Amino acid sequence: MDAAATSVAGDDGSPTRAAYRRSTGSPRGEARRRELLDRVSDDLAVNGLVDYSLRRAARAAGTTHKVLLYHFDGAEDLLAQAIFQLRERRIGNALAAIAAGPREQTLAQRVRAVWPALLGEESRVLDQAIGLMMYDPVRYAELGRGASQQYLPTLLSICPPQWPDRRKLEVSEMILATLRGFLIDWRLIAGVMVRSGCDGLG
Repeated sequence: MDAAATSVAGDDGSPTRAAYRRSTGSPRGEARRRELLDRVSDDLAVNGLVDYSLRRAARAAGTTHKVLLYHFDGAEDLLAQAIFQLRERRIGNALAAIAAGPREQTLAQRVRAVWPALLGEESRVLDQAIGLMMYDPVRYAELGRGASQQYLPTLLSICPPQWPDRRKLEVSEMILATLRGFLIDWRLIAGVMVRSGCDGLG
């Protein structure tokens, strides 16, 4: 991703913070917030981060930027929450892939089962979020804050139960780092193939 071409912006194209009263957290307000977040997350999963703005988010959610600012603390807060939700979707898909396999699986089998789930619809925007964090780690730190903590519980849960906690943590961190490396490598290879007009590995 060309992170420099990505704009996390307000309705006028500039960064913005909300100037509207927040939702008070009523059940109805929370349901509406979740509905809007789902729609924005779906749009990001399909279209990625390039040209993301509050205006585009409002269009995807079928509302106005003022309504979004009632429920979210600006464009960047909305984006961070959508990225968090897309990670949750990825985690849910990974757990479903493991559950669909044999009852007794080795750790290696569980990790292999997870891999296709990591390449799902939300994969591109999550990879772009990593690029955006690397491009401007101060401004976009919220996109990555807690990402490892979000993934680690799932990896810990698939480790053999008899392992000591320390070993589970160390192996889970190694798996997480390895899968991230594989994802970046896969994304780079896919990009080269698209640019060269290839439709396979040959």
